[in-house]
Amino acid sequence: MKTRFVRSSAVALLCTAATASSFASSHREAPFITGQPKVDGTDLYMFRSYESGRSGFVTILADYQPFQDPQGGPNFFMFDPNALYEIHIDNNGDGVEDLTFQIKFKNTSKDAALPIGGKNVKIPLINSSTISGVNPATLNVRETFTVDLVRGKSRMGTRVAPAAGPLTNAAGGSATFDKPVDNIGDKVFGSTTGYKTYADQHIYGVNIPGCSTPGKVFVGQRKEPFYIAVGKIFDLINLNPLGAETGGNNNDLEGKNVSTLALELPIACLTAGSEPVIGAFTTASLRQGRLINGVPASGLGNSSKEGGAWAQVSRVGMPLVNEVIIGLGDKDKFNASRPVDDATFLDYVTNPVLPAVIESLFKPVNPAVVAPTNFPRTDLVNVFLKGIFGVNQNTTNPNAKPSEMLRLNTSTPVKASPQNPLGVAGGDLAGFPNGRRPGDDVVDLSLRVAMGALCTLTGASDTFKVGCKPSDAPAGGAPFTDGVRKTDVNYDVKFPYLTMPLTGNLNPPAAAGTTFP
Repeated sequence: MKTRFVRSSAVALLCTAATASSFASSHREAPFITGQPKVDGTDLYMFRSYESGRSGFVTILADYQPFQDPQGGPNFFMFDPNALYEIHIDNNGDGVEDLTFQIKFKNTSKDAALPIGGKNVKIPLINSSTISGVNPATLNVRETFTVDLVRGKSRMGTRVAPAAGPLTNAAGGSATFDKPVDNIGDKVFGSTTGYKTYADQHIYGVNIPGCSTPGKVFVGQRKEPFYIAVGKIFDLINLNPLGAETGGNNNDLEGKNVSTLALELPIACLTAGSEPVIGAFTTASLRQGRLINGVPASGLGNSSKEGGAWAQVSRVGMPLVNEVIIGLGDKDKFNASRPVDDATFLDYVTNPVLPAVIESLFKPVNPAVVAPTNFPRTDLVNVFLKGIFGVNQNTTNPNAKPSEMLRLNTSTPVKASPQNPLGVAGGDLAGFPNGRRPGDDVVDLSLRVAMGALCTLTGASDTFKVGCKPSDAPAGGAPFTDGVRKTDVNYDVKFPYLTMPLTGNLNPPAAAGTTFP
């Protein structure tokens, strides 16, 4: 009896550690970042643009600031002006960035005031009236940003023209861009469609240093694109992992917004030589020093003084890595690390915890739920650290370095619609893990890969060269799922692809007769 109790307690502890921060992509995925939501990277998407006429471009979307309630006023969800947001591209497979797009923000208060009893008194809100156009007088805080291209290592690379330097507005040449304020509500923007008209004016055509073809930039709030039964996942995977793929559970992020950094860049300006595969990851960094002001001066961002070197605090490449692969004690370390140093975390990939957790939870009631037995898990090394042979693996660099990032074969033909949300596993080679599109079901795919799907797909002859065979993964062909599914029809068909953010006056009433404990 004592042995059974100890074993059961150990399994429960293992499950709790593995799921307490898992499966919400990279939302609140590590202890330190939970206290820094403005620099919490949530998801990275990268795919060949499938907007009509744009197949020669790659779209990269880096989402930050998770779990945004649409009603989150009065200060809403501005980016941190004391932070450095970066999108990195590795185009030769060595695990080191070759191009980095650095985004910095500036928030300026206009100190709008009203005459009250003979005195001009500053208003307490972000706007004084309705909003339309770029930077209207009624917007009390102007949020602007710059984008700098660095070639080579992001801290030591080339920063000057003509090969590097700031991206500039193709219409006028300015290097400063306006970010639209969040979707405060329909009255503020004039109608239910008013926010779209307003936000679309902040999609900029941009000139890119060292590149003859202009790209596009947008930064602003969007509806949260990631979908998952996150509440049930946190509750020790309290769902049927072999249940219905669609309609089985609610998408717990359906009522949330997110902040997006969106770039559309010419393929020819991202690749190097004859190699079509590129890797990407996004990071956010803060200054090492912070002095909190006891009595802040007036204005925005004066509650602290920041200084010292940049310290990286967030990192996102492939989805769900820090959540379901990296151990709890190393999550902050992973967020501060770079892909070139990922050998430090190799044991988490070759000997993963998640499959053992799933087997422990579900095998007693379903004998078919069996974890793979091939150790080291070379199949996972390929998915997360190298890319899949013949799909998105660098084959021209004999010294390509295993490193975790999102990889895209830019020569794969575009798939506009219908897209298969199971990506490569569903016969759609333009989908995950060959890059990632908004509609790709990375939760189901990550569950299946963890349980050995690649060992089954590669066959006895190991077509994908992942180093395992079907017999290594008895459950490798099982349709593991969280019961939530979206498709490409749930997203826009043109840049920046993610749909408009939910309005701040969205407040559905409770159902009649609802009672609360």
